[in-house]
Amino acid sequence: MLFANRNEAADRLAIALQAYKGKNPLILAIPRGAVPMGRRLAEALGGELDVVLVRKLRAPFNPEFALGAIDESGWSYIADYAESAGGTPAYLAQEKATQLAVIRQRRAQYTPLRPPIDPAGRIVIVVDDGLATGATMISALHALRAKKPARLICAVPVAPPDTLEKIRPYADEVVCLSTPEFFRAVGQFYAEFPQVDDDEVVEILRQAGSAKA
Repeated sequence: MLFANRNEAADRLAIALQAYKGKNPLILAIPRGAVPMGRRLAEALGGELDVVLVRKLRAPFNPEFALGAIDESGWSYIADYAESAGGTPAYLAQEKATQLAVIRQRRAQYTPLRPPIDPAGRIVIVVDDGLATGATMISALHALRAKKPARLICAVPVAPPDTLEKIRPYADEVVCLSTPEFFRAVGQFYAEFPQVDDDEVVEILRQAGSAKA
């Protein structure tokens, strides 16, 4: 195990991102697991916290395996292996519709009283608790690039080397603490890796909004 839990991973990422402390970075966490990490990063770096909503496009016979991902605008990234893993055009069209509906429901649930924080002209740090295929991170970075941040950074505790290479063209900077060759799942690199539920995400974002006000 590399990390005791997400809190330790976030604290170690904060050290690696010290160059942005005091520059009011916008920390955008990919729900749900990365949201508690995003809160710790925002506190450590003196930044703001919000979420970037993207969803994995699940393989038909293995829902944990990503064929790609879709962002809040409806843009999708499709992996080159998608069709061979069961991602027919008809299946992907249905899966995109399903996941876009989840994104819209989460936006209404997570930030019901305000729009997303505008990343334009900001230092934006996109955080996740780890990358496997990288599909959701690619979708997140693509969506944010269109909103013209001053600098766009991907920050993750752990990812396989080949996934990081796929990510690099989408970000100005990639910060990753560990790149193990043998990679089965993100959770294998944490001693504790509990599920984060919607209620916890809502409460963290509510507290972040109250602190800003």
